[in-house]
Amino acid sequence: MLHYALRRLLYLIPTLFGITIVTFLIINLAPGDPVALINRGEMDSRISPESYNAMLHLYGLDDPIHVRYATWLKRLVTLDFGDSFLDRRPVIEKIMERLPNTVFLNVTSLLIAFALSVPLGLWAAMHQHSRLDKLGGTTLYVLYSLPEFWVALLLIMFFGVKLGWLPFHGMQSVDAHKLGFAAYWWDRFLHAVLPTVCLTYGSLAYLSRFARGSSLEVVRQDYIRTARAKGLDESSIVYRHVFRNTMIPMVTLLGLFLPTLISGSVIVESIFSWPGVGDLFFTAVRARDYPVVMGLSFITAVMVLASTLVADLLYAWADPRVTYR
Repeated sequence: MLHYALRRLLYLIPTLFGITIVTFLIINLAPGDPVALINRGEMDSRISPESYNAMLHLYGLDDPIHVRYATWLKRLVTLDFGDSFLDRRPVIEKIMERLPNTVFLNVTSLLIAFALSVPLGLWAAMHQHSRLDKLGGTTLYVLYSLPEFWVALLLIMFFGVKLGWLPFHGMQSVDAHKLGFAAYWWDRFLHAVLPTVCLTYGSLAYLSRFARGSSLEVVRQDYIRTARAKGLDESSIVYRHVFRNTMIPMVTLLGLFLPTLISGSVIVESIFSWPGVGDLFFTAVRARDYPVVMGLSFITAVMVLASTLVADLLYAWADPRVTYR
């Protein structure tokens, strides 16, 4: 497995290199430039061509695109993602400032989704073709098909505006610093409820159906029939045999969810004004803030490639029958 892991790591280098080239070309060839966006509105009529060209030179945008990419790549070797065009702050500083908020939101939603999906999937597999199984399957398919932005708007309108039960803007209230310890964290909990629900329902629906399918494959195995023939009670069969073997593909799937813990959800964080990485990415794309977009794209690409490798290794760890050569 060590040789397999090392070989996969070597393959990641040219793959990552290709991803950075494509991403850099796409964002730099898109219409518009950050200088025009920064000076839009009233400043458009005031800025002179000399000032415009000076700002292009300041940002390094007057160089050919291959020169800009080579400059970015040289800085990347030292893990320097450059400075943001908007506020001239280091990109890595802005990302690390937002990262804990995104990790908190996505880890919470992922834990809830896994905690609920496994028992739901097991129950549905053990009661296959029952009315509740069909009803649950239909409900989960409907949930999985609902777009996040639409659900977010419905939750805001119903629970935030009409009922006024839950806040829907930011991570905390304006006067949260004046609250006591318990009230402060309760306020932050209430702010996290709606975005967490939006991030959870889709994963819950997908993971539940995945757990059900994996459990059905296990239930049909010969050793399950042997366990029943030996007189083991159904609960022992479910938790000692079906559950443990169902978790093997679930553990693998967990590795594929790792990139979302870092990249976050652009739509959900933007709608709820959650100060995370997803909202930072959305703002950077709108402002043509190339260094921030490239920094976040590079980190996400690394996470996706690394999580794929982790998923393969976790599968081999969970199932000793799997070998890699």
